[in-house]
Amino acid sequence: MENTTGRRVLITGAASGLGAALATAFEARGDRVLRTDRSAEGVDLALDITSEQDWAAARAHVASTWGGLDVLVNNAGVAGGGRLDIATLEEWQWITDINLFGAVRGLREFVPMFKEQGTGGHIVNVASLAGLVHPAGMGSYNAVKAAVVALSETAGHELAAYDVQVSVVCPSYFRTNLMDSLRGADTGLGAVMSSLVERSPITAEEVAAAVLAGMDAGEQVIIPDDSARGAWSLKQNDRAGYDEVMRRQAAKLDQME
Repeated sequence: MENTTGRRVLITGAASGLGAALATAFEARGDRVLRTDRSAEGVDLALDITSEQDWAAARAHVASTWGGLDVLVNNAGVAGGGRLDIATLEEWQWITDINLFGAVRGLREFVPMFKEQGTGGHIVNVASLAGLVHPAGMGSYNAVKAAVVALSETAGHELAAYDVQVSVVCPSYFRTNLMDSLRGADTGLGAVMSSLVERSPITAEEVAAAVLAGMDAGEQVIIPDDSARGAWSLKQNDRAGYDEVMRRQAAKLDQME
């Protein structure tokens, strides 16, 4: 188990939702947290994860204020998706620039700091169950979240020699304001996604607690809720049954036309 108190933690997308819940959970352990978000309102530092200049400024701030970083949490992201013949290329580019390249920019900026420090650390990339389980109608979201899972595994291999752990978080739907960011031409799918978020019994605080517990346990892939674990288990252990479930859901999407 790693040292879990007194760490220096940077969290993106920390103005609300899971980012805010994670910040509170880290602070409750005695960690120092730099809350960042696109707007400086309600957080400590403005950080647009699509801006290389903002990432460079965040690193400079961390270096001058703390002299280093112990935990980087790439949490910020947006909701999107759409059936393959409906979602536009612009939508694909938008979600990729934020949900994948946002994390890439963070790693490119802070991995050198972790290596130079020589004191270890932890990187947490927030993906989604969609990074492991790929329902119909969500091609772009599935693709970028799967890429974040792959990116995290790669980073873990590269940074193991520096005692830097890397975890990726893959929750199912939980109650948050993520759907406020939803955009896309496939409005039928958007309604389905919003309903699943609204009806979820899982809170951001519960996911945050599971993330910290997973970090403590050294888990590379943190699957924080029973629903997500069940879906992942079905795919691993009963591929035919998994495919049947997914294709029934795909048929329901087409029936919405």
